[in-house]
Amino acid sequence: MSEEFDFERIKNKAIEQLKAGKPLLGKDGAFAPLLESILNAALEGEMDAHLSEDERMSGNRRNGKMQKQVQTSMGEVTVSTPRDRNSTFDPQFIKKRETILAEGVADRIIGLYALGNSTREISDWMEENLGNRVSAETISSITDRVLPEIKAWRSRSLDYIYPIVWMDAIHYKVMDERGCAITHAIYNVLAIDKDGRKDLLGMYISKNEGANFWLNVLTDLQNRGVHDILIACV
Repeated sequence: MSEEFDFERIKNKAIEQLKAGKPLLGKDGAFAPLLESILNAALEGEMDAHLSEDERMSGNRRNGKMQKQVQTSMGEVTVSTPRDRNSTFDPQFIKKRETILAEGVADRIIGLYALGNSTREISDWMEENLGNRVSAETISSITDRVLPEIKAWRSRSLDYIYPIVWMDAIHYKVMDERGCAITHAIYNVLAIDKDGRKDLLGMYISKNEGANFWLNVLTDLQNRGVHDILIACV
């Protein structure tokens, strides 16, 4: 049974956020923590690939991390770049002196959360976006690090009840099997929880928006613990 809470207070707080122009998504919104998680996992994957057997035989190994702030279209994120003892690690996902993420990269990275749990899908995305900069072995190592992060986020348990839930979509360009740019929509389910905090509950891809699609979304939320939504905004 859910605990008692002041629904009017939560509703008014959410309305005030919107009136003040504070974004639900986008800069300083709910996406920044997800972006930060992927960036750091990818850097760890690059280091895994860098420390090959030959590198380890030469005595090279991990040697702590260096933190820096990176500006993105979704807000500032903290990146922890791994270091190696021989100082030969040269990351490509986020370069050593890079403090501003290139336009559009953040959107594409966030799209990974909606792709699914397929290793092939994640690897294909990495190859498309990084293939000209890193080896296939590095792509594999990054995928091994990133995929558990995505799986854990997509399957995490949710609250029993949410006072307010928004269902929205963002559109982004992807390359199809013919190499042509096409537009896909990622449908986002964003909530305000009982404490007034924003929480991105899920991200879903569908070529066609319809009743069956939203039924699948709501079924997924229910399977992860949601039993009641007081106000749903679509």
